[in-house]
Amino acid sequence: MLTEPFVHDYVRANIWHFTGRDADLLVDTGMGICPLAPWIETPEGKPLLVVATHIHLDHVGSLHEFPWRAGPRMSAAQFESMDEAATYAYMFHDLEGAVSKLPEPGWKASDYKIPPAPLTRTLDEGDVVDLGDRQFRVLHLPGHSPDSIALFDETDGLFFSGDAIYDAMLIDDLPDSDRTAYAGTMRRLLDLPIRSGHGGHGPSFDGRRMREIASAYLRSVSAP
Repeated sequence: MLTEPFVHDYVRANIWHFTGRDADLLVDTGMGICPLAPWIETPEGKPLLVVATHIHLDHVGSLHEFPWRAGPRMSAAQFESMDEAATYAYMFHDLEGAVSKLPEPGWKASDYKIPPAPLTRTLDEGDVVDLGDRQFRVLHLPGHSPDSIALFDETDGLFFSGDAIYDAMLIDDLPDSDRTAYAGTMRRLLDLPIRSGHGGHGPSFDGRRMREIASAYLRSVSAP
């Protein structure tokens, strides 16, 4: 797990690098305040598939640095432009305490932009990401965003959940959030046989903890 330690905690996302036999997997790419690619070590000639779980700024900032890019088909057109209306990059421009340490002299949050990163592979519900010794099923889990996807190893129970669920304050009030859809995602996750979950924010969790988080969310949206 990698993260950007000097970025405001609201947009400090988890970046997951998983080593497979035939290819490596990178799940999400943070804000891209500094280059990410130099920190990702893979053997020369070994493919690295980078999966964006959704198009929000804190998950796609460094996506353009990598040649093999996958993400949700639903938002594929937006990846070609990284339109700020889709990424919410504009929210970072005026964020107080955007960074606690400047990446370079003269850097300003108001100048922050995400370079376009057209997808080389689009992912839908049921697709498989195959690393040779590991196969991850793509799950479409909307609510936080309409395009949110996750990767689930049905054999091992390993789960990369993006922002579909994580062990921290869940965000469901963005302009493209949908609480009804999010509740549907939480009900689906209650029955998912998770062994180890790794979210877009917060610490990792097991299946018991995931069900606690999902149940708490369902109670919150059903409360009068």
